[in-house]
Amino acid sequence: MNRVVILGGSGFVGRSLCEQISAHPALSGLRVLVPSRRRERAKHLFTLPRVDVLQADVHREADLQRVLAGADAVVNLVAILHGTPQAFEQAHVTLVQRLVQACVKQGVRRLVHVSALGVPDDPAQAPSNYLTSKAEGEKALREAQAAGLLDVTVLRPSVIFGEHDRFLNLFAQLQAVAPFMPLAGAQARFQPVWVEDVARALVACLLDPATAGRTYECAGPQVLTLADLVRLAGKGSGHARWVVPMPMAVGRLQAAAMAFMPGEPLMSKDNLDSMQVPNVATGALPGLAELGITPASAEAIAPQYLNRSGDWARRLDFLRSLAGR
Repeated sequence: MNRVVILGGSGFVGRSLCEQISAHPALSGLRVLVPSRRRERAKHLFTLPRVDVLQADVHREADLQRVLAGADAVVNLVAILHGTPQAFEQAHVTLVQRLVQACVKQGVRRLVHVSALGVPDDPAQAPSNYLTSKAEGEKALREAQAAGLLDVTVLRPSVIFGEHDRFLNLFAQLQAVAPFMPLAGAQARFQPVWVEDVARALVACLLDPATAGRTYECAGPQVLTLADLVRLAGKGSGHARWVVPMPMAVGRLQAAAMAFMPGEPLMSKDNLDSMQVPNVATGALPGLAELGITPASAEAIAPQYLNRSGDWARRLDFLRSLAGR
């Protein structure tokens, strides 16, 4: 393998994946191409050896064909958590379908795709736009695999935490400025997984052709409720606040109001719908252990970066982001 393309490589998981590929001795001859609609947003990757950032919009067919030319493998990390049904369809279904077609046209057989825990095999069983679109994207990949067009590996991670996450950091920053934490879906269950372990799983799949045709559940060692995770974020950042569980109906009203605020919503109705499905490993599929990975816990890792989230500069940046500035 000489060249891999990482779609969504400038994002949270992509950063860790690019760093691990650059440092991995078995991949010393591999070049990584990361397409980005705005190249400057990927400037954190510029200094990594053998990582090239190319300005391109992978939602445009011509750009997608261009970035895949000469590639040996593709990793798809493109995903959104908020948006309209049309936005979920474009990111999780249409792009995947176009990616399959482009891979076939360019002669790229190997594809590693990141989905999510809780995604059903049947899209009709999904309770949210997020999970429905993820399931439809997986279905398109299974069909391509069954038709002999591609060699596909799917990873289904739980919620991913790490230094640059928008999950535990978000709750830490909220508790730095709020007297208490009203929380809908407080009992929703997660099995949070460290971003570095997800990146290791991706590297393992790229290195091992035998992982093709399989789906892996990527989960950490602990099952925690959303309330547990909020408390962990508060304690780890030194800003622990009282968590006040809210009825789901009140949470939906709150989410509806947030939809009219500028910037990305903190919680949407679709997020609440997704939390109806436990975000934990079923045990019916292979997990990180089968890839030789012993996952780290959120309790062990998160305090190492959360305790830096309380300074006033970060709080000010956070408040500006809430205002859409």
